[in-house]
Amino acid sequence: MTTAVRGAPAAKAAGAPRPGSPRRKRRRPALPYLLLLPALLLELLIHVVPMLVGVVMSFVKLTQYYIRNWSAAPGAGLDNYKFVLDFDTATGKALAHSFGITVEYTVLSVGLCWLFGTSAAVLMQRSFRGRGLLRTLFLVPYALPMYAAVITWSFMFQRDTGLVNSLLGTHSFWLIGDNSFWSLVTVSVWRNWPFAFLIVMAGLQNIPGELYEAASIDGAGWWTQFRAITQPMLRPVNQVLLLVLFLWTFNDFNTPYVLFGKSAPREASLISIHIYQSSFVTWNFGLGSAMSVLLLLFLMLVSAAYLALTARRRRTASV
Repeated sequence: MTTAVRGAPAAKAAGAPRPGSPRRKRRRPALPYLLLLPALLLELLIHVVPMLVGVVMSFVKLTQYYIRNWSAAPGAGLDNYKFVLDFDTATGKALAHSFGITVEYTVLSVGLCWLFGTSAAVLMQRSFRGRGLLRTLFLVPYALPMYAAVITWSFMFQRDTGLVNSLLGTHSFWLIGDNSFWSLVTVSVWRNWPFAFLIVMAGLQNIPGELYEAASIDGAGWWTQFRAITQPMLRPVNQVLLLVLFLWTFNDFNTPYVLFGKSAPREASLISIHIYQSSFVTWNFGLGSAMSVLLLLFLMLVSAAYLALTARRRRTASV
């Protein structure tokens, strides 16, 4: 009797899988996946599905005659892509012009945003009276609603009643002609440099103060400390910051649309506005979709090349 009772637990223990046994499967909690499900569904509905629809539209001749019945639109194959990439035609030349303007706009805007943001963040590191107030004021352009801010700038750039001409004492046109490009760059830099300031300021918090103290003892000046300590320590932050600013600026549609309206001047015709005009002004959604897909492929290629280059530099630096 005693032997049987003692043997039962032993038999049960012998038959049960051990904690380290492969037969025992770990049950993964489903709660994290359930919490991520709404975000995943919204991502599919807002980004993935419209993107796939746009890719499909780029392979058909979808014009205003087939808006009510997409299935009746004739197939185009790669004709839309060939047409927009034919730079001997007016459409191809206009696309190439918009692409060049967008590249210039992106280089200037991203470069100035990074320069102003980094300079302000470095200057704000040292404690002085009124530093908190200045930090708050620097973030105001980024906190303002985009449409309200750009509309305010459009009023300021008016020729007869604008604040810019009143301060400069001129009667220049800022929303048409050559000045329209510089107006667009000004508004873009004014809106985006506080983001660079915020990111760089956060990155500076992770640099130990002992490094600057040791450099000061060794006789290193402000510029030497910035070049030898600040910039190398901020390299990972700058890599992400520049990529984000590049994608934001190259895809920028809201700023030129609110500043100039549906038809931007030729000198400030970004590729986003050009695609909008091809799709919703001339009602040729097939060509507009083809341009959008080409823009997406270009941004993906540049982003992949940039990430590969920065990863290679990190591996080289670690070795």
